[in-house]
Amino acid sequence: MQKELALRLAVFFGVFIIMALWEVIAPKRKLTVSKAERWFNNLSIIVIDNLLLYLLAPAIAITTAFAVQRAGWGLLNYLHMSFWPSVIISVLFLDMVIYLQHLMFHAVPLLWRFHMMHHADLDIDVTTGLRFHPVEILISMGIKIAAISVIGAPVLAVLIFEIVLNGTSMFNHSNVRMPYNMDRLLRLLVVTPDMHRVHHSVTIRETNSNFGFNFPWWDRIFGTYRAQPAAGHQGMTIGLAQYRHRSQVTLPRLLVLPFVGNPGFYSINKSGREPVRTNRLR
Repeated sequence: MQKELALRLAVFFGVFIIMALWEVIAPKRKLTVSKAERWFNNLSIIVIDNLLLYLLAPAIAITTAFAVQRAGWGLLNYLHMSFWPSVIISVLFLDMVIYLQHLMFHAVPLLWRFHMMHHADLDIDVTTGLRFHPVEILISMGIKIAAISVIGAPVLAVLIFEIVLNGTSMFNHSNVRMPYNMDRLLRLLVVTPDMHRVHHSVTIRETNSNFGFNFPWWDRIFGTYRAQPAAGHQGMTIGLAQYRHRSQVTLPRLLVLPFVGNPGFYSINKSGREPVRTNRLR
């Protein structure tokens, strides 16, 4: 367990530092709010989330995988699947579950209220990928425990998935510039910053697209893929239409946002009109 924690922390800080430096050297968009102000809010939320998980459920995903392995629970154990195919299938299954969970947080009004904190960021960068309401973190952990138990995921698969999910979330939320051809190639295998940035558009139809975190295939399979924002990456507006001023998204307001905030019209059932294309990719 200590080795698992050390590995996760090493990957976390490694990816965070690399993406933060990349954002400084080659930013994709000019920020509308000072980085210091946003990072104070975002990093504070990240600390709260991690303290909550540490106090209530330390390493619970890995612990669940150990319990599943010992008890022989889950579909893969029932089928007596060999080890490496089980690892691959489990990682793919867990990633699909996270995609469907993300879709659910946009479709169910109560869950959207908690997910609003993530989308209310007025800019998007490496810290946005870790900024989730504490209640959403707990709900997500419950879904993950159920998924691990149902599939009978091996411990190694869960460890790989947790590390990859953490790293790709920081990567695909980063405000980094990369060549168009590189992005086009990478998004065949992984969700890129340009692909996921569309999901943080203020435009409702664009918000309700590109739900994937790790692998980009689920959006294509389930019909939620959108290649580019209509206004281009430089012209698009990040965030939610009902929260456009920094005074509305301070740390105390963000924490109570699900309970007193305005959910707007971002439910998938209120998808709005199709945005007008401008053919601007950048």
